Amino acid sequence: MLGDEYTCFIGADNKRIGKAAGKWIVEKLGGKGQVVELKGLMTSTPGQDRHTGFREGIKGSGLEVIFEADMKWLEPDARKEMESALARFPRIDLVYAHNDPGAHGADLAAKAAGKESGILFVGIDALPHEGQVYVRQGVLAASLEYPTGGREAVEAVLKILNGETVDKEITLSSRVFTKENIDKGGEWLDKE
Repeated sequence: MLGDEYTCFIGADNKRIGKAAGKWIVEKLGGKGQVVELKGLMTSTPGQDRHTGFREGIKGSGLEVIFEADMKWLEPDARKEMESALARFPRIDLVYAHNDPGAHGADLAAKAAGKESGILFVGIDALPHEGQVYVRQGVLAASLEYPTGGREAVEAVLKILNGETVDKEITLSSRVFTKENIDKGGEWLDKE
């Protein structure tokens, strides 16, 4: 978010979500492995924050980012970039994509190349009809939630219309969804 000319900002912390993704990946891979990072549109603040947070989350581990590319939030672009990564690197342990369509596109590329075995896919957003479905299907090992904030936005608008004050910034909590916890509603990310 740039500037302060707004009444109320409602959203999650992309840097924190990226960092949580990095920490989850370090733990899942036992602190070492070869990772592909498929970035969201890197001219956008969310893409930059998800990247910076991820790099903080893996700092000091034995994870090596062997390939990174800007897939511009688009599944077809992620698929093309993953095809390039698969052609260049014989071993990829995990793909971290800045959104679930990117992780899904990477999975499709790996399946088309017959190389999906042994590669884990992690995305961000965890929308009920997309990322959470991919987790349930076993396509994604994890999806970290970027909450939509719809309910909170309506509540804030009603308060503003009634002359009440609202916080200038409302940071929404996030969860990580895995096959092990999705039926329980995911696991809340720890507060920092």
